[in-house]
Amino acid sequence: MENTLDILVFATNIRTSKDKQIISHTLNENSEIHQWNIDQEDIDCVLRIVSNTISEEQIINIVTKHNFNCTPLD
Repeated sequence: MENTLDILVFATNIRTSKDKQIISHTLNENSEIHQWNIDQEDIDCVLRIVSNTISEEQIINIVTKHNFNCTPLD
């Protein structure tokens, strides 16, 4: 059976390109994350994570460790 990829969606306060640079290295280095992006045009600065193994809690921990807010969206 094939693994399905989940898309986890979060509201963040990652607003500037500098903010994005701070978090991008950590997200890029995480082998469980297949793809990610931040919609900085959106009022919620929506972070989307594509993965089949990482949990919402792990993402929240990664992002908040860098002093950003991270709240799951439905």
